[in-house]
Amino acid sequence: MSRHEKLKEKLLRLPKNFTYDELVTLLKGFDYIEEGRKRASGSAVMFYNKELNDKIMFHKPHPAKEVKRYILELIVIKLKNNKML
Repeated sequence: MSRHEKLKEKLLRLPKNFTYDELVTLLKGFDYIEEGRKRASGSAVMFYNKELNDKIMFHKPHPAKEVKRYILELIVIKLKNNKML
């Protein structure tokens, strides 16, 4: 099983230990590109899929590296709506 497949399965379980780096890896596997944000955006990040013309925006976790559950839930919904999960 590939790393991407393992991360998909982990995301669907909505674990408390899903890190930002794992989320970046997963989204890049779905052809999302991390877009550069302006300096004043703080911890906000945006991922863009050109093929689907779709954006995913959220705040980077800090000081911890784990992504909040509500963000994972929103991303799961978004990826399911795009038929990626």
